[in-house]
Amino acid sequence: MAFVQSFVQNYGYFALIVLSIVESAMAPIPSEVTFGFAGALCTSAILGHPQFSVWAVIVIGTLGSLVGSVIAYEIGRTLGRTIVDRWGKWILLTHGDLDAAERWFAKYGAISVLIGRVLPVVRSAISVPAGIAEMKRGPFIVLTTIGSLAWVSLLTGLGYAAGSNWPRVSHDFHVLQTPTIIVLVVLIAAFFWHRVRAVRRYHSR
Repeated sequence: MAFVQSFVQNYGYFALIVLSIVESAMAPIPSEVTFGFAGALCTSAILGHPQFSVWAVIVIGTLGSLVGSVIAYEIGRTLGRTIVDRWGKWILLTHGDLDAAERWFAKYGAISVLIGRVLPVVRSAISVPAGIAEMKRGPFIVLTTIGSLAWVSLLTGLGYAAGSNWPRVSHDFHVLQTPTIIVLVVLIAAFFWHRVRAVRRYHSR
């Protein structure tokens, strides 16, 4: 988190575009810190003068999120089934999973992408399954843009409202990270255990 804040403060808009692209392409970078801190830097409370414009942060963050999401989407769409063919057993995916993903996105793809873009963790991961399921590009881009705009605007606005209180907000966020990480580790472990059993059953048919 300290690295993210330092990167944003030292490299300005360039840092925002890089972080938003990388985070939306499935990297574990907390957008809450990126755009919350950027919002605080839109006030004069941190540096004594505004470093950013609120509207510029929102536009750059939305565009960066869209670019990163499209990259992840195209990777899923282009390589998804090939990866499962070659390494499905090792990455715990089967063609049955891909077929299920396609059925899910055929029914709920629009709402999944729209809501997924405003959920931590999910927002970084939703693009790949959307690509694997070959969701239509047009709706994916439109819904991703809307969801990203809402998320970036919310975080930037909260950071702007925090202003000089950002260090305390940042500290509270850091404190909350530990229990959140523990919960995520437990959920991920349970997920992998379920996937191992499911893949074994699939290959034993």
